[in-house]
Amino acid sequence: MFNQIKAAALSALVGLGTLGAIPAHADSLYLGFGNNHDPRFGVYTGDDDGYYRRDWRRDRYWRSCSPDRALDKAERMGLHRVRIVDINRHTVKVAGRQYGDRVVVVFANERGCPIIYR
Repeated sequence: MFNQIKAAALSALVGLGTLGAIPAHADSLYLGFGNNHDPRFGVYTGDDDGYYRRDWRRDRYWRSCSPDRALDKAERMGLHRVRIVDINRHTVKVAGRQYGDRVVVVFANERGCPIIYR
């Protein structure tokens, strides 16, 4: 019986010791055992101060020209009934109608969807 208590105490110390190995940037570590309104148990990490932050460097929609963004830009240019014709790594091709004629616009797959060909 005493060996089981020693093993449980040792495993608890090892478990709490690993919490000290969490990187320094995880400065808001919360060990929750619940309260009257929230009976959950767990270890929570995070930096939630109520503000929404967006990492623009990792946001692919911001870095490239998505099909939705290309369609929106083509409609703002005055094209009607726009649709995606082709997408590849470098371009997004959109077709539509303007003044009764069929128009094809090619956007570069970069930030801001610059026009390559109209």
